[in-house]
Amino acid sequence: MFNWGDRKVTENGKTFVKEHYWSHVMAKVILVIYGLCLLLIFYYSMVQLSLAFAYRKQRKAQQSRVEPAFDLANAPKVTVQLPMFNEMYVADRIIDTIAEFEYPRDKFQIQVLDDSTDETKDIIAKKVAEVAARGINIQHIHRVDRTGYKAGALDSAMDQVEGEFIAIFDADFVPDKDFLLRTMPYFNTDKIGVVQTRWGHLNKTYSLLTELQAFGLNGHFAIEQGGRNAQGHYINFNGTAGVWRKACIEDAGGWEHDTITEDLDLSYRAQMRGWKFNYLEEVESPAELPITMSALKSQQHRWMKGGAEVFIKMWKRIVSTKGLKFSDRLHGLAHLFNSSVFVFILILSLLSLPVLHIKDSFSDLNFFIQVGAFFLSSTVFLAFYYWNAFRDKTGHFFKDLVSFVVRFVQFLTVSMALSLSNAVAVIEGYLGIKSSFVRTPKFNVAKKDEFTGNKYDKKSLSIINIAEGILMVVFGFTAVNRAIYGDLGMVPFHLMLTIGYAVIFFNTLKENRSPQG
Repeated sequence: MFNWGDRKVTENGKTFVKEHYWSHVMAKVILVIYGLCLLLIFYYSMVQLSLAFAYRKQRKAQQSRVEPAFDLANAPKVTVQLPMFNEMYVADRIIDTIAEFEYPRDKFQIQVLDDSTDETKDIIAKKVAEVAARGINIQHIHRVDRTGYKAGALDSAMDQVEGEFIAIFDADFVPDKDFLLRTMPYFNTDKIGVVQTRWGHLNKTYSLLTELQAFGLNGHFAIEQGGRNAQGHYINFNGTAGVWRKACIEDAGGWEHDTITEDLDLSYRAQMRGWKFNYLEEVESPAELPITMSALKSQQHRWMKGGAEVFIKMWKRIVSTKGLKFSDRLHGLAHLFNSSVFVFILILSLLSLPVLHIKDSFSDLNFFIQVGAFFLSSTVFLAFYYWNAFRDKTGHFFKDLVSFVVRFVQFLTVSMALSLSNAVAVIEGYLGIKSSFVRTPKFNVAKKDEFTGNKYDKKSLSIINIAEGILMVVFGFTAVNRAIYGDLGMVPFHLMLTIGYAVIFFNTLKENRSPQG
């Protein structure tokens, strides 16, 4: 019983000094939030685990899959759209690449959707004239008003599309010339609305940063896309390296620009209209990975914020749409909610500091902290997920396992430290805070000595950068302090956070001092 006039309070047979009572209450609140974050991360890892098993099951069937017949003589007309905004380093390359596509010339159209405000528009105009002189049907559509950004450019060009099908490529992609010959056969029923291919990586070996990005993206393109598609769940067009049926876009309501991930938004609207998507893991479309920390964080910000925006826009429709199986609803919601895992990781890492104090001060609550260790199994599940997508296997199990563990720990370390900037993006998305579509700078480099700077890669120290530096110091001090006193339970976790934030912080400082990044 609690008496406001007393200095003491009794609860469950225990007597506390009033100040200690409220400390005890606060400790419980912290542990509840901490446990909830652990539970949500565990749920996320379970979803990923289920997709890994689905992927393994379908992989055998995929290996024996026979490509559907395709009558090239009666091939449908295809338009290839190349949306660009200030892409002076890669504009030439992508236009030349698409112009080499193997497809009947009378059934082939290229649209360069150019929103550029710099010399890129002149580069494009010159290249388009060269390609047109070779007898290729190519248009240069330049907009002065960037309303809707990429989605606006795609939407405004729809009335000039001649093809029944529309392939879309971002400027940093270099697809093989047989891309259409390998994808078009999979529009083998009238209900197939999209064929999406797997992204490859032109500059994977550029640095550890690009190696880690490739590691993470391979997980998405193998397990998430492959696993969901195998089970008939919703997948998404990845914004590039895929082909749309024009009728599917129109039936779903066209490109909308109320989110900054227009590809994810349209994908869900189309599939909820009954359209089916095909994912082709065996068809690789190589592209650049961001080579600077600022470029990576810009890309991540758009993906994370856009995912949250689409979740807010679509979750009620997913729940209420008739005819959807429960598992489809569950995986659809989990898919759109994916980016929120960074919010939980950030909260978990920050609360791990007071949790250590609770462990020292409230022995009666230690049980709840120890139970939380069970949820470390999330890491094991995620390791299994990424192991099945690991593409650097040599055939020697032990060597491959060691290589994988090293890469997985590196990936986890940097990913956890990206949770601050990514969580901010997710929260902005949920709060409806609007921002412009910030394109990821393209570099057209594969080796260190090829990069001499990029005028589009904006470098400046932000409040988030400073906060990352502070967190590096805080987690580092905590890890060392606990190690000195022999309390090693959270030392590995805090060391990983320290190293991760150090990688991000010092790379950011380096990029701000040097044009090479």
